[in-house]
Amino acid sequence: MAMMTGEQYRESLRDGRQLYIDGHAIADATKEPLLERSVDWIAEGYDRFHDPAPNAAGPYYDIPGSPQDLREQLEKLLEWDMVTVTTSQGLLALLTAAARMRDQYPEYADRIESYFEYCKERDLRGVQTITDAKGHRKLSPSKQPDPDVYVHIVDRNADGIVITGAKMHISAAGLSHELVVMPTKNMKPGEEDWAVACAVPVNTPGVKIINTTYAPRGHAEYHPYSGRYNMPEGFVIFDKVFVPNERVFLAGEIEHSATFAHSLGLWERLGGTAHLAETGDLLVGLAQLVSEANGIADVPHIRDKICEIIIYATLVRAGLEAAITHAHATPEGWVYPSELYTNAAKHFGAAEFSHMVRHLHDIGGGAILTAPTMDDLRNDEIGPYVAKYMKTMEGVDAEYRMKLFHAVRDITADTYGGWQLVTMIQSGGGLFAQRLVAAKHYDIAAAKRLALEAAGLA
Repeated sequence: MAMMTGEQYRESLRDGRQLYIDGHAIADATKEPLLERSVDWIAEGYDRFHDPAPNAAGPYYDIPGSPQDLREQLEKLLEWDMVTVTTSQGLLALLTAAARMRDQYPEYADRIESYFEYCKERDLRGVQTITDAKGHRKLSPSKQPDPDVYVHIVDRNADGIVITGAKMHISAAGLSHELVVMPTKNMKPGEEDWAVACAVPVNTPGVKIINTTYAPRGHAEYHPYSGRYNMPEGFVIFDKVFVPNERVFLAGEIEHSATFAHSLGLWERLGGTAHLAETGDLLVGLAQLVSEANGIADVPHIRDKICEIIIYATLVRAGLEAAITHAHATPEGWVYPSELYTNAAKHFGAAEFSHMVRHLHDIGGGAILTAPTMDDLRNDEIGPYVAKYMKTMEGVDAEYRMKLFHAVRDITADTYGGWQLVTMIQSGGGLFAQRLVAAKHYDIAAAKRLALEAAGLA
């Protein structure tokens, strides 16, 4: 089957899917004001990669065969829309899980590989639904007053399974084609029904998606970044959803209930680290430009803050490079990044991100929030005052300085900025999960031998 064009992607969204936003049902996602720009962004990607050849496929279906392949794929990934990124990362996560399950459950591994080819042949976009509602956080799935707070199997027959529950924080869910369900944690004996992984088309009966978004509800010009790049978050409900056997990748095998989460976490954290490295460079650039526009670029404490952001951006990128350089090969002939360096780099980048944003805000000052809009500057009555008082020096007029402040506010201090502060920490799992995985893959025995030598106890 041929790759889709942007217009074909738009048409594919008119498939009877049940979407909601701000309390109302969405009749057509392509015409919903708060989703229009998101749809455009994805459609632009379809048009950008479209190849009419019968067996063509986009680069988001590439499987890295070497560290260099992995590096090049990450560089491309930073230019894609969010749902294309999740498609690539999610399918690589599934293949990683398949490789880890093949010896014990070859049928599941085969189903995953067939599903990969199914998506590739149809040029589909998919997202991973992993975070459950969880209910009382201290109680395990089987101990919850309501068993549905973790997605679970409620019926089985010869043709497949039926699942019920909800998944939260699913970026671009309502605008994708496929929902890949995964267990959010390791399940214990007695929790077999919650150990479920499968793939569900978005328009399957019983699937409902409630959307929230940081897309601007006001003037797009006042949001120079998020007005161009925004994507909804999905609260995905599964209400007695039937899944045929060929789309079931785990159905009660608790020993692999965490395999999918660990596999997805690895690829999401690698992508998150790449995003953090790029955003670190962006923070450096914004901090330098704002300090120059304010006339304080040579003030010692300003230079010191910018140097700290530079070191942050460089160390995150160094961790990313280490994760790629120390990639591991699979028996299937492709590679996945180092667990140790991926998790250590993602943890450092996420934990220190808000500190770097604080430096940027300290450098920029209150005008980050209070700079007038461009419409104020264009107003015949008040515009001259805005032009007079927002100018700082020759070559730095009001429009230039205001646009810098608007960019800093939009990226770091408004709706999108708040979304980013949270997602930098939570994407790919929280900081604690990254500490656990990094510690698991660190060579503690070698460190102990070194310490024993130093103490004369070897």
